[in-house]
Amino acid sequence: MPAACESVLEDIEDIVSAEDLKPHDRQFVRKNVFPKVRKRNSQKNAEIDDEPPSDSIIPGVQKIWIRTWGCSHNNSDGEYMAGQLAAYGYKITDNSAEADLWLLNSCTVKNPAEDHFRNSIKKAQEGKKKVVLAGCVPQAQPRQEYLKGLSIIGVQQIDRVVEVVEETIKGHSVRLLGQKKDNGKRLGGARLDLPKIRKNPLIEIISINTGCLNACTYCKTKHARGDLASYPIEELVDRAKQSFQEGVCEIWLTSEDTGAYGRDIGTDLPTLLWKLVEVIPEGAMLRLGMTNPPYILEHLEEMAKILNHPRVYAFLHIPVQSASDSVLMDMKREYCVADFKQVVDFLKEKVPGITIATDIICGFPGETDEDFLETMKLVELYRFPSLFINQFYPRPGTPAAKMPQVPAAVKKQRTKDLSQLFHSYNPYDHKVGERQRVLVTEESFDSNYYVAHNPFYEQVLVPKDPLLMGKMVEVNIYEAGKHFMKGQPVSDARVHTASITRPLAKGEVSGLTEEFRRAPQNGTNWKAQPSAEIPVKTRLSSWMALRLPWQQEGGGLKILSVSLALLAVLVMFYYRGMKTE
Repeated sequence: MPAACESVLEDIEDIVSAEDLKPHDRQFVRKNVFPKVRKRNSQKNAEIDDEPPSDSIIPGVQKIWIRTWGCSHNNSDGEYMAGQLAAYGYKITDNSAEADLWLLNSCTVKNPAEDHFRNSIKKAQEGKKKVVLAGCVPQAQPRQEYLKGLSIIGVQQIDRVVEVVEETIKGHSVRLLGQKKDNGKRLGGARLDLPKIRKNPLIEIISINTGCLNACTYCKTKHARGDLASYPIEELVDRAKQSFQEGVCEIWLTSEDTGAYGRDIGTDLPTLLWKLVEVIPEGAMLRLGMTNPPYILEHLEEMAKILNHPRVYAFLHIPVQSASDSVLMDMKREYCVADFKQVVDFLKEKVPGITIATDIICGFPGETDEDFLETMKLVELYRFPSLFINQFYPRPGTPAAKMPQVPAAVKKQRTKDLSQLFHSYNPYDHKVGERQRVLVTEESFDSNYYVAHNPFYEQVLVPKDPLLMGKMVEVNIYEAGKHFMKGQPVSDARVHTASITRPLAKGEVSGLTEEFRRAPQNGTNWKAQPSAEIPVKTRLSSWMALRLPWQQEGGGLKILSVSLALLAVLVMFYYRGMKTE
């Protein structure tokens, strides 16, 4: 087998092992090379073994385990990478121990998430697993010591994950960290019509843009995702339509800041949402992702109309982070507390029952007791049903990491005090006895219930009846907890099937184009069959001959690798000729 490449390659085109002999060195080692006579075994040669030798490296036959941390945008990236790998023939497994390669898709928002990521790398190396890294951590800081020598796929390069995995399995270290551009203009990222494997076949996560317009002093994600880059409206609508044709009944729109959508391409979020609403079938729902206060302020009237639409959840995630203007200024959040209150008050008035979720950071550098008290008052005022409480962690390389820090004990106490306040009220007690319409899409963590959501995206647990999955049903609320309600389906109510077609099976690849489905494979049609069902000789010839449609850009990489090998041979003969002379 060829020696593994120890050096880190900046791009996949540079596939030349660091341990390979240079042309100049070859003439000096020829005297130590002795031909080996191979004895023929006619009986053995008469038999053709369908399986390759145990030390063969044939891309597309290995098992891959994928682990994703972080936001829904990251989860969408993970689904796309899984889909492409499965379409190519790799087997995606839930068993990390049996996997040949681990694909670790990281999150850089908090220290604990990166710690889990680092520990997983160590565990993979101890288990002699091949490793490919993805997500915001390696994109933001690819030169960290613990990432040394490992393959990395950048957040805008996920459409080339097959190539990176392929080369990693062969022993090379490959890094693709570049930005996608069109005539010098940064694009939103990889194509939206790539194959994917949805974690939940009923839910499609669509990233409408990447990056943001802010420069928050605590944020590490900006280092990875960069400035705002939006996808065109027509591409997003096409992706939504395709999802519904595959049985999806709920769409999540995600990005680092959905409210900023379109400002870089001459459009805006309400324009996109109205176009999407037109293609949502009856019974299906759309959930809007996180938006920062500054940009939603410009569209409050239109947003209220959209959030009142029967096929859009009356739900909005608006992070406030702190109720102190001085802290917000140090964070460079570009709004004041009055702006946040204006957004919340307006939407609560115009969209009755709307759910407002928010985030708060406890112990940001410079936060005083008075500052924190203002935050407590804000939570007491609005009693947010969904509140994400985060103790401040200084992220390396951010301005906030260089600011004077609040003592750890103080940060911990403030986090505890805010958590106690949050758990002192029950937002759903008054809804016991109501009759609600809910969409059933998931199974609960304890596997005892199915999870549904009412029009305000409040969680309702219903009996685990397979007939309810993917259905819009009416339930009577008979119990309420801190984070959920429990509902009993109404026996005489109409049950509506939200999906317009049969959903894909769990693990089935979505988004395979007809072009890809018709790709020739030794006289058969390539249909993303599990690798175990494809004969090895067929897989090998397909790997050598087939370029996946989404990989056509840069399709000369294989040719370049072969050309380099041929060039090395020619140089070797040239030096041999010089020696003869």
